[in-house]
Order: sequence, then C-alpha cells, then structure tokens
Amino acid sequence: VQLQASGGGLVQPGGSLRLSCVASGFTLDYYAIGWFRPAPGKEREGVSCISGTDGSSYYADPVKGRFTISRDNAKNTGYLEMNSLKPEDTAVYYCAADDSVILSSIRYEASYEYWGQGTLVTVSS
Repeated sequence: VQLQASGGGLVQPGGSLRLSCVASGFTLDYYAIGWFRPAPGKEREGVSCISGTDGSSYYADPVKGRFTISRDNAKNTGYLEMNSLKPEDTAVYYCAADDSVILSSIRYEASYEYWGQGTLVTVSS
C-alpha cells in the first residue's frame, strides 16, 4: 500500500502547479483524499480534501478560490490544481487517503491512515 505524491517544483508568484497523488496496492475508490502541509505550531494542516463517497470537498480559507482538488478513480490518482500561487504557499505538500473519514473530520490529519512522502512546492521570484 503506497501513495506517491509528485508535481512540486519552483514557480514564480502568480504561477500554477498541479500535484498528483498516485495510489498503488489499493484502489482509491471510496477513499477520501487529503492534501496537507505543515503549519506553524501544528504538524500538518488540511489544505484541501475530497470525500470518497459523495465528492464533497473542503478548502482551507487561505487557498479558497485558488486551489482545486479532484480525483480520477480510473487512474487511481488524486490531484491538487494550484493557481495564483503565493510565497506563503511554499511548503512540502503531503497527500493522504483513508476509507473511513467522516465529512466533519475530513480536514484533520489524524483521520487518515495512508500517507505519501511529500512533494516540495517553492513559490519565489
């Protein structure tokens, strides 16, 4: 069972990146997928998450209107489209998955069992 995150890199402010999270060893159908990054005073904060049942999604306030989460179950992959990137978006982004996340807990890292290794996003001119 493995999650592989990729797509990070160096981008200028205002630029875009698309992160991918590929699952192997299990199918992502019905799994919630979350994207997390470290936060001051915490381990990781939920940036954006998508339910595995009804497609409901969550976005942290700082990324609303700029980031879009999606999934392609046929490719066993989750995505995070990041637009209008800001220097404060610089972080290692981790993807996570779990098949028993309730919607009210979707943004909490403790809700997820499986984690990818992280991909670094650097926003700088």
